[in-house]
Amino acid sequence: MEETAFCCEQLPEGECIEAQKEEDGSLVELDCRNGFSEGRKEFVTPAVGMEFESYDDAYNYYICYAKEVGFRVRVKNSWFKRNSREKYGAVLCCSSQGFKRIKDVNHMRKETRTGCPAMIRMRLMDSQRWRILEVTLEHNHMLGSKIHKSVKKMGTGTKKKSLLSSNAEVHTVKLYRALVIDAGGNSSAISNAREDRTLSEFCNRLNLKRGDTQAIYNYLCRMQLTNPNFFYLMDFNDEGHLRNAFWADSRSRAACGYFGDVIYFDNTYLSSKYEIPLVAFVGINHHGQSVLLGCGLLAGETIESYVWLFRAWITSLSGCSPQTIITDKCKVLQSAIAEVFPQSLHRFGLPLIMKKVPEKLGGLRNYDMIRKELIKAIYETLKMNEFESAWAFMVQRFGVGDHEWLCSLYEDRNCWAPVYVKDTFFAGMSATRPGESFTPFFDRFVHKQTPLKEFLDKYELALHKKHKEEALADIESRSSTPLLKTRCSFELQLSRMYTRQMFLKFQFEVEEMYSCFGTTQLHVDGPVIIFLVKERVLCEGNRREIRDFEVLYSRTAGEVRCICSCFNFYGYLCRHALCVLNFNGVEEIPSRYILSRWKKDYKRLHIPDHNTGVPDDIDHSQWSNQLFRSALQVVEEGTVSVDHYNVALHAIEESLNKVHDVEYRQI
Repeated sequence: MEETAFCCEQLPEGECIEAQKEEDGSLVELDCRNGFSEGRKEFVTPAVGMEFESYDDAYNYYICYAKEVGFRVRVKNSWFKRNSREKYGAVLCCSSQGFKRIKDVNHMRKETRTGCPAMIRMRLMDSQRWRILEVTLEHNHMLGSKIHKSVKKMGTGTKKKSLLSSNAEVHTVKLYRALVIDAGGNSSAISNAREDRTLSEFCNRLNLKRGDTQAIYNYLCRMQLTNPNFFYLMDFNDEGHLRNAFWADSRSRAACGYFGDVIYFDNTYLSSKYEIPLVAFVGINHHGQSVLLGCGLLAGETIESYVWLFRAWITSLSGCSPQTIITDKCKVLQSAIAEVFPQSLHRFGLPLIMKKVPEKLGGLRNYDMIRKELIKAIYETLKMNEFESAWAFMVQRFGVGDHEWLCSLYEDRNCWAPVYVKDTFFAGMSATRPGESFTPFFDRFVHKQTPLKEFLDKYELALHKKHKEEALADIESRSSTPLLKTRCSFELQLSRMYTRQMFLKFQFEVEEMYSCFGTTQLHVDGPVIIFLVKERVLCEGNRREIRDFEVLYSRTAGEVRCICSCFNFYGYLCRHALCVLNFNGVEEIPSRYILSRWKKDYKRLHIPDHNTGVPDDIDHSQWSNQLFRSALQVVEEGTVSVDHYNVALHAIEESLNKVHDVEYRQI
């Protein structure tokens, strides 16, 4: 190799690492602190914090790394500025990432996509260098041994470019240690992957751009001035840098009082390494719509950060805890929730687990068959012993007993498998049917590269859209009468009580009663009778299969429980339970199975109070909270149209005059 002069740019609080490409495709690592090459043919592994002079440098570096390890690279995503079309972000991934669409599959060629997670995500920084922000090194498939020679035959033009490149005397790639600049302009070096630093040191402050801290502070202050009952907390480290933040506006705090019984804690943006480390508390309202219960920004996925956030949320609720908390499967979250919410039931979101199946199992031999058996074990079993048998069959048949992810799933089955969580109330957020999923609250408003300042602008827009949808649904439920499709008394009963969307879901169960037949009595145990209901279930290939469902019924207790546990999962009785009630001559659904949270007038009649349930005679804060919740409904529906606005404004003015009359009478 020819002798080469190196020009290393020295950084204030770090050093530069250069990697020079040799003719055989390997790299010689150069330690610029000493000013000479150590002559090691050790490739610098991609790490968060590496920086490059240009996109091409970053791209070429990852290509070289891929050749060294033994995989191919493709560009998964690129982001461009609207006006200049300048590229400012990109994701490079293994060529085995994802899966081909069915229509694109060439059955004559072997499928090479395995859903491989290996990738790097990088972005153009203010310094005009490209920085690696996220790295996944693990592959879920076999890697080739030095795939330099396995490259396809090149065209004439490509060959010429390759020759020109190989004739160049030197090709160097500079890797700079990243600097994190806070709002005050102070900089501190982040160590690269080779330095021994603990996770807590990385998660001790928010990774903010210049001006982000001020933007957060300005937003929170503005909201506190313009939004009555707005609540926020900020957490700073010992150096005075912002570490975590939490806020809940007036509507979110009011919604907690109504719909805080079951919550979904969404940390997708944080765990997926989005530009903004956003987390959200989400509930389900009386229309089955998602409703925001609070937001936060976290420095990292640590127990300390989650504990601080959960306690901040509880503070905003005056100490009330949810009945059920749904999260992604995560040991850190498990520990934090056990500490802060010891009385709450913690469950893992099944859609979040199923979403990881291609990534975790895609590289296995017989993946399609394994996935099919896994789905059968999860969705088609009704009893624990059936699940255990189906799982054991899958493990034994395909030899995946030592698969780490599957073993971990099995160990935690009490927290996610439908047959094990039947006694948990999910209020419709269970998603225990195939194809159901969780939609992020800020879907279409936040993407991987959304900066913090842009999110704060979009935040109010997203909330306004959600609030308007709820107000329109309220009006539709009160002003329209749903069309009845059967002569069943159950359908008529709930059509008068439930909101339109929740009634339509229940109505479907009433219609499906006609797919059930052969309701027979199996066993009598004192006042409890066990019935068997047969149903023609739609299966794969549009064929019908007869399945048996056991239903427990007690006339004296007014209780009916089906083995499918639809009521706990979705909040309304299933077709099997309705068949048993009908079989026993019951004409009205027992009151215990008519949930107030689905009623049209729920928010108007329900008085959510976290303490006594009745406003205290001298507690002015309780008065204020209840008055605000009541007035908020007028405000929400008053923004639907000009007519609604005029009526709402007139009503508020009239109410204020009546309050003033009380003052005059007391004088």
